Amino acid sequence: MDFVSLGKKAVLTCIVLFCLTGCMQSRGMGGLSSNLDSPDAVATVVENYSDIELPIEMKAVPAKSMGLSTDSFQGGIHEYSGRVDVESLRDYLLASMRNHKWKLVGEASYENTMLAFSKPNRTCLVVLRDGLFGKSVVILYVTVDVTAANRLNPFGEPVTN
Repeated sequence: MDFVSLGKKAVLTCIVLFCLTGCMQSRGMGGLSSNLDSPDAVATVVENYSDIELPIEMKAVPAKSMGLSTDSFQGGIHEYSGRVDVESLRDYLLASMRNHKWKLVGEASYENTMLAFSKPNRTCLVVLRDGLFGKSVVILYVTVDVTAANRLNPFGEPVTN
């Protein structure tokens, strides 16, 4: 056996061991980090929405996100990805949104999980799915009716009752 083929085998073995060790550490004993036990733990705030939080493990995917802000509307599609179990992510979102006074108005599951939340003048539709390489993906569709929040009609005039 020559040194070149021995070196290639050693490098390949190191890469495989590194990958396996990384997967075991990211999953932990139960597949979750301790941050998911409580939404009061350090969290990632979604874009400009201080009342929508995700676990700190979830990172924004800017290339798949966009927002829109006008005089009467604010909203966007925001994608996040991270090593968090989808079911635990669902539970975290339910608790966090409830803590921020969001009302769960609908839920559906099949291959993906969809959660619909509302507040006066706000809606948030959340889609959870398994992603690549053991990561989960969260896509948030958020809308804010700015005119309703400011008690203005679409023409910027005060609403009188």
